[in-house]
Amino acid sequence: MGSGFSFFSPPPTPAPGTNLGDLPESCVAAILENMPPQQICKLAVLSKAFRGASSADFVWESKLPVNYKEIFMRLFGDFDDGLCKKDLYAVLCRPNCFDGDHKKAWLDKTSGKMCLAISSNGLSITGIDDRRYWNRIFTDESRFGTIAYLQQTWWFEVSGEVEFPLPAGTYSLFFRLQLGKSTKRFGRRVCNSQNVHGWDIKPVQFQLSTSENQNLRTTSSYLREPGNWNYYHGGDFVVENSGNPAKIKFSMMQIDCTHNKGGLSVDSLLIYPAEFKERLKRF
Repeated sequence: MGSGFSFFSPPPTPAPGTNLGDLPESCVAAILENMPPQQICKLAVLSKAFRGASSADFVWESKLPVNYKEIFMRLFGDFDDGLCKKDLYAVLCRPNCFDGDHKKAWLDKTSGKMCLAISSNGLSITGIDDRRYWNRIFTDESRFGTIAYLQQTWWFEVSGEVEFPLPAGTYSLFFRLQLGKSTKRFGRRVCNSQNVHGWDIKPVQFQLSTSENQNLRTTSSYLREPGNWNYYHGGDFVVENSGNPAKIKFSMMQIDCTHNKGGLSVDSLLIYPAEFKERLKRF
């Protein structure tokens, strides 16, 4: 009988425990410091302690480049001491224009690594002012809203340079190009590749040099896949000193005048951390 009554007895009261909401804010901040930015933002909604810790300056300073002040001053002129580190990170993650709106710089939201882009308007293009050879085309397929379209030429050469306080690390340079000209017809994307010619005869030469290492590096690639935007790898370079602005010079050319070439859209040049290479590298 006694064993039968024990079946209906109430369960023992569990011992009081600790949940995430009971952790001190300083402990939470120490944990968040070792997490990626997007994860920090997600965890901020768990409790008051997580919300407060997710805004701690030392948490976000660990995500910023070591030379974030120099980067901010290059983009905006003066450093704003009133910005908390979380807001500073958010500002630098936006595509910020500099040098006449032809160049953009931003931090990758996930990794905090620096990225740069230069529009076709910020590049030196041989013959760009001659409408027989080149045209400027407005398009929503470019982050800059415009591209340069080559109708035909014997001498193809595009070059440029940029000076920027890149954090120390290894970077890859890419040209974003498309064989053909994109338009929209009845709201749908259409690419006209009828004028594409000459790119399968000789490869395009890509050249790259930096202020830290003046050695000129050259690679080459045929332009392929009409109708699609592709990223052509122009080389890698290393920035060893975050304290000094890096000056990067680059070019692509096909100057064999034995044949004509045309039908090429030039959008922009990109400089990304080398670990992003596989995301972009096609040719």
